[in-house]
Amino acid sequence: MRKGNGLVRNVFRTRHMTKLIGDMGIGHIRYPTAGSASCAEAQPFYVNSPYGIAFAHNGNLTNAETLAKELFEQDLRHTNTNSDSEILLNVLASGIAEEQKHRINETDIFKAVTKLHQRVKGAYAAIGMVPGYGIFGFRDPHGIRPLILGERITDKGTKYMIASESVALTALGYKIKRDVRPGEAVVIDRKGNVHAHQCSEKSELNPCIFEFVYFARPDSIIDNISVYKSRLRMGEKLAEKIKSIWPKEIIDVVMPVPDTSRTAALQLANAIDVKYREGFIKNRYIARTFIMPGQKQRKKSVRQKLSAIELEFKGKNVLLVDDSIVRGTTSKEIVQMARSAGAKKVFFASAAPPVRYPNVYGIDMASKSEFVAHNKTENEICLSIGADKLVYQDLEDLIWSVQQGNLDISQFDCSCFDGKYITNDIDNNYLKTIEALRSDDAKEKNMTNENSELIYNQVD
Repeated sequence: MRKGNGLVRNVFRTRHMTKLIGDMGIGHIRYPTAGSASCAEAQPFYVNSPYGIAFAHNGNLTNAETLAKELFEQDLRHTNTNSDSEILLNVLASGIAEEQKHRINETDIFKAVTKLHQRVKGAYAAIGMVPGYGIFGFRDPHGIRPLILGERITDKGTKYMIASESVALTALGYKIKRDVRPGEAVVIDRKGNVHAHQCSEKSELNPCIFEFVYFARPDSIIDNISVYKSRLRMGEKLAEKIKSIWPKEIIDVVMPVPDTSRTAALQLANAIDVKYREGFIKNRYIARTFIMPGQKQRKKSVRQKLSAIELEFKGKNVLLVDDSIVRGTTSKEIVQMARSAGAKKVFFASAAPPVRYPNVYGIDMASKSEFVAHNKTENEICLSIGADKLVYQDLEDLIWSVQQGNLDISQFDCSCFDGKYITNDIDNNYLKTIEALRSDDAKEKNMTNENSELIYNQVD
């Protein structure tokens, strides 16, 4: 097993790929929401017993501390890191080990996942591999994080793949077969047989709406919803609101904040009959800013990531469109860049409502005191980012924009906007705990400690 920090192309070189053997495998790309950003917590994780299971997970367990204690005291299992993914693997492994069999089958996995659902709280979409047997995937009973099954028919038979986004499947020539259902487990054995079983008595599809706002690629399809079309509808709804509240405001040009907001910005510009222009050029080698550890790094990164084309700004009333505003770091810097480039007025539009509450299901938005919208009105936020005017998408319009893609979904997790947590197990004590663990100060302290360890190890 190989894993490390950095871009995939830097961790996995051609020489590593040519040495791969076998006909199955798993992989994972991580940004840390719990624990640290050290290489030790990179995935996949592995347990020797039982069966040498390799495992990867997206999401966040909200009762990880309780589970870690239970694993040590009751299951007699030891974890090596603070990662909730390693905890989830050990809960699964403990359930499988209870069968006490020399050889595993799909029923053993289904039984273990059923037990896991009864113990684990939070959001989890997971995949795993049992050497010599096959691969498997499962999703939490609310389906908060996405998981998709694909197939590719070849001369040598049908191949299968499970991924968190459909683009991972289509990029490798796989066709979407279906989404893994909430509470369901899917097992694919080495003979190519696909086994599926509903492992949760109570399940309802409540996907995280922020996947559609920000995280997913626009060409992805999640739970039968086109991310691209949902963002077009976000642009339409935002345009309707702008025409309603700013009827006399002159807007010369609409510009997206690259990259995620492009789709919504283009549709907005068409709907209000204003020119759409690309006013910022993006350096593609800088990571996404709101998930960077540390405010100083985010602020510095904005100007490294974007450069303004002055001729598009000079003397114009510019409407900047972003997918969302979290900490306000990017927004404030971009407004300043627009003014420096000669904009007469700078208006700002967010395709999502104000982010006011922590996300506890696998998105690194834990400290509400760091949100620009915390305890502020929209006018105060506008002053904070330095814009002439600011408009946010209404939550009901955001929900409508996504829900139109799949009317069978009655409720999304919108907790970062409305503070209503879909699992109904989040209290103020938990929110205070994660805020202490994941604030910028805590992250910077972790990074300092990890860098010190790295230097020490290199010298040694």
